[in-house]
Amino acid sequence: MISGAELRDILLLQGLDDEFLGHLASFTKLRNYEMGSVIFEEGSEAREFYMLKEGKVLLEVEIAPDIIISLGSIKKGYSFGWSALVKDGTHTTFAVAAEPCSVISIPGGKFLEILESDPKVGYLVMTRIFQIFRRRLERRTRQFIKVMRKHPDIQKLVEL
Repeated sequence: MISGAELRDILLLQGLDDEFLGHLASFTKLRNYEMGSVIFEEGSEAREFYMLKEGKVLLEVEIAPDIIISLGSIKKGYSFGWSALVKDGTHTTFAVAAEPCSVISIPGGKFLEILESDPKVGYLVMTRIFQIFRRRLERRTRQFIKVMRKHPDIQKLVEL
């Protein structure tokens, strides 16, 4: 378990009151991972929601045997493992420690239960989650369009 004060460094939780953070902290665990450690695997059941206290985590997918691509990196203060906030969620990526990491985890169901117990705070946190997903979707859409524009078949169509 960590202290509520330590949760203030997590961007998703910034500005929330001490009582709420203390209650949330009572359900957390601090886990340390060495560089190269897999925090969770693609396709595995998503039970825990994660917040990065120290280090850097890569979100990766295996697109073919021996071909792994990184979809993004998680820096100190950011959260990951969002699938734990969805009923029967499974992870869509691998999470791998890119350097030694300290990770705060909380069961996803418990996190949702705590948010539901304080609707005002729950609404604020869910609004922040929506903003994070919106930015991620916009970034991935730009990446997809960029790749598609470089695809040989698309280039042939554009040249017509």
